[in-house]
Amino acid sequence: MQKPDAQTQRPIKVVLITGPAGAGRSTAINALEDLGFEAIDNLPLTLLPRLLSGPPMNRHLALGVDSRNRDFNASTLIDAVDIISKETDFDCSLLFLDCATDVLVRRYSETRRRHPLAPDETPLDGIRAESELLVDLKNRADMLIDTSEMSPHDLRREIDGWFGKEGQQSLSVSVQSFSYKRGLPRGMDMVLDCRFLANPHWDKKLRDLNGQDPIVADFVRSDPLFDPFFERMTELIEMLLPAYDQEGKSHFTVGLGCTGGQHRSVCVAEMLANTLANSGWQVSSRHRELERHHVGESGVR
Repeated sequence: MQKPDAQTQRPIKVVLITGPAGAGRSTAINALEDLGFEAIDNLPLTLLPRLLSGPPMNRHLALGVDSRNRDFNASTLIDAVDIISKETDFDCSLLFLDCATDVLVRRYSETRRRHPLAPDETPLDGIRAESELLVDLKNRADMLIDTSEMSPHDLRREIDGWFGKEGQQSLSVSVQSFSYKRGLPRGMDMVLDCRFLANPHWDKKLRDLNGQDPIVADFVRSDPLFDPFFERMTELIEMLLPAYDQEGKSHFTVGLGCTGGQHRSVCVAEMLANTLANSGWQVSSRHRELERHHVGESGVR
């Protein structure tokens, strides 16, 4: 394979996007195209070496890989990613868009489409068959985005958070708050529990507010354990990020959880995202439970 044009003064990103049908691959590819990537969907794997061996590129490349293609093979795709990463100067990564089975079933029910892998059976049969085909790719993915609770707008915003800005570091950081009652988000590299902090839920004046409100943030920060916790957490993460960056990791996701995902975890996530952004890292933030109720905005710092 040919190496990228050295005159571009930056490595060309090659992002291969895959995942179950209905998880949002087309939305992700369109979002990357809007960010300036050259986008190709449903690329047969046999054409990948020829594509990368062509004329020098001056744009990043987004490639959609569909399990419905007749030459699709998870092992072949994993081998291709490893070869590109080791034998060329392309910055190659595998993006896997995941989605819960019940959500995929609902999406197929709403659109009344047949699943491409089970046209004469129920969508659930096709979803299960595809899940078996993709399990190795999911485990190998450099970045995993669970779209179960995302609208197309949410997914576009998440893609923009990972790929929208060229920072000094190649490593992008995502900080996410969540509720333990609804389970851990998928794709976390590090999870920290904030449930030991004083809970604003028990203060009637604060119960209906969230961790983005200054009065709630002041309440959480007043806990005697907050300062030592936040200081040690930040020191640990800021020590690890350069090491992960040097190892070539493209994405690092930190999850912060509390009981309801409304107060403590949101406050800590906001403070951590701002601290890391002020240190020069490219940071995006999400608040899973707030987004479910359309409260507040997450974004890129």
